[in-house]
Amino acid sequence: MTDTPHAEHHLDATGLVCPEPVMLLHGKVRDMGAGEVLEVRATDPSTERDIPKFCQFLGHTLLEHRQQGELFLYWIEKKRA
Repeated sequence: MTDTPHAEHHLDATGLVCPEPVMLLHGKVRDMGAGEVLEVRATDPSTERDIPKFCQFLGHTLLEHRQQGELFLYWIEKKRA
């Protein structure tokens, strides 16, 4: 297993279901600086589809994605200007 990326920001979306995790993600990323990293924790399996699409559509980088049991972990770097 690789080292965990360093994250300046954290979002706990555990227990929330679509579309809530992505809505919270959108708001959190908006408040971040370019190049900063956000760690997202979620339990909704639809995030495996939604978060990569969110990153691709808005130009952010999905640095890493892991699953630990029913927990989904994502590290997202906000796009640089």
